Amino acid sequence: MSQIVRFTINGREVEVIARPEQNLLDLIREQIGLTGTKCGCNHGDCGSCTVIMDGKAVKSCLVMAMSLEGKRIVTVEGLEQNGVLHPLQKAFIEYGAPQCGYCTPGMLMAATAFLLHNNAPTKDEVIEALSGNLCRCGGYEKYSEAVLAVARGEFGPIPKGSDLNV
Repeated sequence: MSQIVRFTINGREVEVIARPEQNLLDLIREQIGLTGTKCGCNHGDCGSCTVIMDGKAVKSCLVMAMSLEGKRIVTVEGLEQNGVLHPLQKAFIEYGAPQCGYCTPGMLMAATAFLLHNNAPTKDEVIEALSGNLCRCGGYEKYSEAVLAVARGEFGPIPKGSDLNV
């Protein structure tokens, strides 16, 4: 039986009707209309659907929509603030990380959640943080370099907590 769930997405409170079989990925794409989050496998293997939930990176295809009551979700659309790209978005562009771009939203969200908790990572830590996200074009090195550049402050301060609606 469907139920009403209330949660915050990208700083906006929403109330939606969730179906028992519906996951967060489908809910945000179909009912909320935010299509930046991609469905690559729908099994939690590829990371294309990664979003931030209560400050942690999660694969939205594995989160049941009915469990969202009171949660705070940030999608790739929530990174840009007042027309200004997030430092990771700027770095990904500058470093030429996206190739086909399909994995990019998930990579951005995994990297954002990681930097919320570790603002001075090593290269190995960045690689580990992004390891749950598959890039079929093989752009891992450029993604890692971009994350490290952001951590070094080359693209401005990293928005924290409430700056990301987390």
